[in-house]
Amino acid sequence: MPGAIDMHTHAFPDHIAARAIPALEKEGNITACLNGTVAALLSSMDQAGIERSVLCSIATRPEHFIPILEWSKTIRSDRIEPFPSLHPEDSQLLDHLQAIHSEGFIGVKMHSYYQNYFLDDRRLFALYDLMSELGTILVIHAGYDIAYPRIRMADPQRILYISRQFPKLKLIATHLGGWDEWDAVRELLTGQPIYMELSFAFNSLSSERIRDIMLHHPAEYLLFGTDSPWTDQATGLEMLMRLGLPDDLLTKVIRTNALHLLKTNQQHSPLSTREAKQGAQPC
Repeated sequence: MPGAIDMHTHAFPDHIAARAIPALEKEGNITACLNGTVAALLSSMDQAGIERSVLCSIATRPEHFIPILEWSKTIRSDRIEPFPSLHPEDSQLLDHLQAIHSEGFIGVKMHSYYQNYFLDDRRLFALYDLMSELGTILVIHAGYDIAYPRIRMADPQRILYISRQFPKLKLIATHLGGWDEWDAVRELLTGQPIYMELSFAFNSLSSERIRDIMLHHPAEYLLFGTDSPWTDQATGLEMLMRLGLPDDLLTKVIRTNALHLLKTNQQHSPLSTREAKQGAQPC
């Protein structure tokens, strides 16, 4: 059986991981399952039977854009799909999105709390427009964050608004649509054409509530994700299996929805075009 696809993981360059993980553990009062390196993530994937992981970076300052982009180039493989990051205060925001696209990366990660912005800030509308035009996947932190005050910055209402304003934007709301805002998720987001991935839902919700949200959401818009190293990949898969979902839905969540989303974007990326041309040339 083909492996699962984890649409939400994190790792750092080795020299940064050694100090980043302890700092984030303290900040969020949480214990990591891994040491934050790519090698540890790959080992976890092997143990869990995960074929491919999307690795999300977060630029906490505008000047982090280039180092993250360059590092993303070095770790990209058939098993690791890096999503670099854009910072809302970047004076070259649109140019940097074009650079990400030109390098063949198909997605971007942004985080309202770590980057201090509101999802529906009108200053970002030009960015959302260009993402829609390029087909760039946007992964956002959705809902509250365990390390920050409870200010609604990327809540279900804002997510729904942006989805309606930019219907072609491939928006992935992490944490089952909004961490610790699941009543609003159930009321506002279920049934809408908005991608939701599952990380941290199993740690916070009963199986019955997770099933209820999933079974009332379009099957094609549900994705498996763990937020590794903050939860264990194998445990996440096991808990998903225990929900007793219909087999066809389970297959879509574990693999085929993500595969379709990633493949669709790769078909239009400049990198894929170059690789296709190179592959067509005789040796």
